[in-house]
Amino acid sequence: MTARVARKRISDKKLWLTSAGLAAVCSLGALGQMSGGKATPPAQTAAPQLPAFEVATIRQVPPSKRGDAVWSPPGIGKFIASNVSLAFLIQMAFAVDDNQIAGKPNWFEAEMYDVVAKAESDVPLTRTQLRPRLQSLLQQRFRLETHRETKMVRGYALVVAKNGPKLKPTVGDHPPGFRVHVGGGELNTLNCSMQTLAAMLQRPAGLPVADKTGIPGGYDIKLDFAPDLETDSPLPSLFAALQETLGLRLESQKVPVEMLVIDHVDRVPMEN
Repeated sequence: MTARVARKRISDKKLWLTSAGLAAVCSLGALGQMSGGKATPPAQTAAPQLPAFEVATIRQVPPSKRGDAVWSPPGIGKFIASNVSLAFLIQMAFAVDDNQIAGKPNWFEAEMYDVVAKAESDVPLTRTQLRPRLQSLLQQRFRLETHRETKMVRGYALVVAKNGPKLKPTVGDHPPGFRVHVGGGELNTLNCSMQTLAAMLQRPAGLPVADKTGIPGGYDIKLDFAPDLETDSPLPSLFAALQETLGLRLESQKVPVEMLVIDHVDRVPMEN
């Protein structure tokens, strides 16, 4: 059970990363552009001690041996990734998108790495359990140092449409943001809050989305719309589908986006 993508774009990985961020109730805010707005100063608080992998190795991949990116699914007690960039690893570790990362070195997407890491025997290594361990590993082996800043950038506010919402309250005992799927003109999930929906919309909308509906609770969401590249699709656009299916709309305005700023990172990992 692996996911495969083209090495440069690693497009399918974004669904995995989006799911990870949504499972954390999207506390990192929306996907943003790195331009515009003033940044708020980073909070000066002591970082908590992160859990670490029991054993881990990271090796650079020689150019002659590079290929498609491959990584293991969550929940198997270990994390294995081949031909992945540091950009990929940081996005996975911090549950951010590429446009939420500032201070990127010019080799950020150029170098590829193989990672093999094992968690403690009683840790299944879910997405939530993986993130802090991967953060710790990157800090140790790449001497990664980061801080966070919040910027106001161009985006959308998710608001209630003129005729009111058409939302279906969740049925069953599903955890928040259950079975997230975004891509190919589909957006589906169960027990979805409006904050989570706003985060899911950021990728197909192409800009950050902030929830301003004021609607509490969880809802089962199924949204079908025309993918960006399909001009002859019989489906409505994302904006039209939102209004027709959910009674919501996207309103253009500046929204807050939390950025992960890289202060230092090494190109070559320390010895295993």
